[in-house]
Amino acid sequence: MTLQIADRLTKIPPYLFMELRKKIAKAKADGVDVISLAIGDPVDPTPDSIIEELCRTARDPENHRYPTDEEKGMFAFRKEVARWYDARYGVTLDPATEILGLIGSKEGCHHFVMARINQGDIVLMTDPGYPAYRASILMGGGIPYNVPIRPENAYLPVFEEIPAEILEKATGMFLNYPNNPTGACATRGFFDKLVAFAKANDIAVCYDNPYSEVVFDGQERLSFLSADGAKEVGVELNSLSKPYNMTGWRIGMAAGNPELIAAISKVKENTDSGIFNAIQYAGIKALREESGNIKRMMAIYGRRRERVLATLKKIGIDFNPLKGTFYLWVPTPKGMGSLEFTNRLFEKAAVVVASGTAYGQYGEGFIRISLTVPDARLEEALKRIEKAFA
Repeated sequence: MTLQIADRLTKIPPYLFMELRKKIAKAKADGVDVISLAIGDPVDPTPDSIIEELCRTARDPENHRYPTDEEKGMFAFRKEVARWYDARYGVTLDPATEILGLIGSKEGCHHFVMARINQGDIVLMTDPGYPAYRASILMGGGIPYNVPIRPENAYLPVFEEIPAEILEKATGMFLNYPNNPTGACATRGFFDKLVAFAKANDIAVCYDNPYSEVVFDGQERLSFLSADGAKEVGVELNSLSKPYNMTGWRIGMAAGNPELIAAISKVKENTDSGIFNAIQYAGIKALREESGNIKRMMAIYGRRRERVLATLKKIGIDFNPLKGTFYLWVPTPKGMGSLEFTNRLFEKAAVVVASGTAYGQYGEGFIRISLTVPDARLEEALKRIEKAFA
């Protein structure tokens, strides 16, 4: 007997990072020393104070029960998120109605679709863009529409280029700046245009902002919610993963429009039972006391970034990197496509990078390199790359 899977899953392409992990695992099984520069998972440890708070609060039997306030996130955590948003971005939020705890921002993307999108609705997303948006849209019964973002427009969408017939059916939009994969950053002026566009077309914005703290060269740290009218048209997702080296802890937040927050909360209350209390207490500790970790990590990423840029220059790839995320969006050598360059790095250097085409057709001509690897492994990878192109 063969059990047939749901039709919705047949529409979803293989998840990029799962495919990369399979490729790496196979090569390692064959005895190849593979170095991956493809996945953005910080290897540097979570700060000790956060770990200690987890241990302390995990010993309290009260925290072994269903989480406080279950799917919403404990009120103490939401209050701390509100304080953090005010301190970091000058954004005022009501913790009771405008903030929701998340098991990482990735689930927030999926729940946004379930809360807002009806069968057959069009949802806008950028190309290149984070592949998980497409999967969430398709699983929720929506229809993804790719909005090109190009270097000549600073990798920001040009709203005027979206056809009227698409806008008539569009009810949501995913945006992500600092941008994965390109590293592009938004501006306050762009936020104003985005709010006006969303209002004019009745489009709910899901602004995915987990790299808000990961910026270089004096780039301003920004929240979409700082724009006038932003809370009328959308929500912002954020996460403790990147600024506090907590990817595996799975804790983040949604903030913004109270109606959307309530709708996402309703989805969550029928999907999961919230975040383990001890992790929320650890999250409070991170937001309240560990801003120094952000400065420390940016110094590390900055040093690694300069090393990668210097090596790329030696092999003839000289470019001005964009200022956001811990990725580098690297143009391929002249006459070489994204997959060809990716495959050459793998075959000649046993170094894995992400092909730009994995993020959409407009990613052709680029690869993405992650800076979240140990220094020693990065140095070895760079030596191999330089040798492969000598």
